[in-house]
Amino acid sequence: MLYALHEAAYYASQPMRMAALAARDFWSSPLNPSANSRWGRSLFAGADLFANVTRRYGKPAWNIDSVRVNEVDVRVRPTTVWQSPWCKLVQFDRDMADMRKAGKMQLDPAVLIVAPLSGHYATLLRGTVEALLPDHAVFITDWANARDVPMLEGRFDFHDYIDHVRQMLTVMGGRPHVVAVCQPGPPVLAAAALMAEDKDPSRPRTMTFMGSPIDARLSPTVTNQLAEQKPFTWFQSNMIHTVPAPYPGAMRRVYPGFVQLASFMSMNLERHQDAHRQYFDDLVKGDGDHADKHLAFYDEYLSVLDLTEEFYLQTIDIVFQNYLLPKGELRHHGRLVNPAAIADIGLMTVEGELDDISGIGQTQAAHDLCSGLPEALKLDYIQPGVGHYGVFNGRRFREEIVPRMRDFIRECDPDFEGSRLKA
Repeated sequence: MLYALHEAAYYASQPMRMAALAARDFWSSPLNPSANSRWGRSLFAGADLFANVTRRYGKPAWNIDSVRVNEVDVRVRPTTVWQSPWCKLVQFDRDMADMRKAGKMQLDPAVLIVAPLSGHYATLLRGTVEALLPDHAVFITDWANARDVPMLEGRFDFHDYIDHVRQMLTVMGGRPHVVAVCQPGPPVLAAAALMAEDKDPSRPRTMTFMGSPIDARLSPTVTNQLAEQKPFTWFQSNMIHTVPAPYPGAMRRVYPGFVQLASFMSMNLERHQDAHRQYFDDLVKGDGDHADKHLAFYDEYLSVLDLTEEFYLQTIDIVFQNYLLPKGELRHHGRLVNPAAIADIGLMTVEGELDDISGIGQTQAAHDLCSGLPEALKLDYIQPGVGHYGVFNGRRFREEIVPRMRDFIRECDPDFEGSRLKA
């Protein structure tokens, strides 16, 4: 019922939004002699703010057309190399002629970025992709919006996520490197453990976990405490809703993206209110640069997707309430997941000093679980002065975390000079 009411509220607001758009065009028209007056700019700013708040935010574009490599602009093209109803494996093809101009004659390590399936689209990691592109062949998981997947395609749960990670690593060929950002940590570690035990030739060469809840019992945050305090039945009753028509996934039970977004925004409500107030003031002052930055951020932040009921509830159960992976009790299709079986996959963990979503220690727990790994293949790093998003985006990520990732990946890959391993 909530989903249907949400849709009804959106459509009910459209006449007012159309009026706001008309007012915005009127008060920004160069033919309007009052457009540059203070009250004219105030009316424009109010109409523009209302139009943006009430519009629907679709999936953002990647907008990665080129990357700077050794002072050369290298053209980039996102290409889907594999897909299922639930995910696309996107490769960011770098133009080889441009790469040769940049002096890149050797193939770079292939890296699979496993994007979180926790409410936002994979494009939230645009900065992560751009930062890794100069030194790596980058692939990323582009998860589908559950409301767009017809019921005939069946279910998608936590264990399907593990299977998808395994399959995409296999598609990439060789022994690629994998980077799990936040939520994917536990299923990616599970996939790596299963592949290691099977001696799968496509098992990753290294795995990097960034702000991941490998063991959510450690340094619990507000998010962890909410998951612990509420009984499992509360999540079933209050967080799950039915997709209405005319979406392709009509009648599918989901955890809606707008519910997750409301949770995100409520954690920092005053900050979001101040940001929109500042946006209004910037428009009145004619400060287009700051206004454009605001729009760019919220175009991404307000674009959300739905998760299937089974994936969301299993994640709550497995990761945040029963801690099956760190307790050694996680079973995948009846098979016990054993991270200690990992013996030749480099492990790097990255945490943020100020992370209020995955507290310090939750990601580091992977080192204790991977007890079969030699210390030479382990690296733990805590980035000072950053919160959760600073672990995988922003200036400090580019300048301080990415160089460490680049060096670690090459040191653990026998195909590259200076490796800790023999080919």
